[in-house]
Amino acid sequence: MTAAESPRRRPGRPSRTDSPDGPSTRERILTAARTEFAERGYDKASIRGIAKRAEVDPALVHHYFGPKEQVFESALEDAAQPALSIPDVMLSGPLDGAGERLTRFMFGVWENAFTREPLLAVIRSAMNNETAAAIFRRMVVRNVLKRVAPQLPGPNAELRAELAVAQLVGTAMLRYIIKVEPLASADVEELIRRLAPVVQHHLTDPPA
Repeated sequence: MTAAESPRRRPGRPSRTDSPDGPSTRERILTAARTEFAERGYDKASIRGIAKRAEVDPALVHHYFGPKEQVFESALEDAAQPALSIPDVMLSGPLDGAGERLTRFMFGVWENAFTREPLLAVIRSAMNNETAAAIFRRMVVRNVLKRVAPQLPGPNAELRAELAVAQLVGTAMLRYIIKVEPLASADVEELIRRLAPVVQHHLTDPPA
């Protein structure tokens, strides 16, 4: 069959090499999206820019993910996937050891460059744009807080779950993004030793 005789595909649809069933194109777009959001911020990032980085047609980005808000949410969920296991980690043993398990798990995510860098990329964008921040909040509430709070004893469980997560996220922001010393270069085991009891208090020791 000649080029002139070959069937033409409709604009914006995946080619045979860009099948929706194949992960390569989707992952390429997500990687490009994280880079675009990290370098340009949410406001200046564009579908066209993401497509250019991924070396695909902009219509293909829409095909997989929809508008920019949904691209960001998909990139965020993909990057944050390890951290979304918080509820499972917390419930993997006795509740009286949940503080240390949770603290150790979160530092494991942040200390590993493979899981840290994609997460940093999208969090930086969420810090500077309300739309991106709202997407981040919605993901944290839906995937973490709403699953953790019902497992906690005592009153104000949702507030205490938020305080436990805030303790770890705040520390991560100062250590890995703002890089405040001596926190940025402190030994991880010392940080776990100091933070785990505080996280445990929020989870299981509500004030009288």
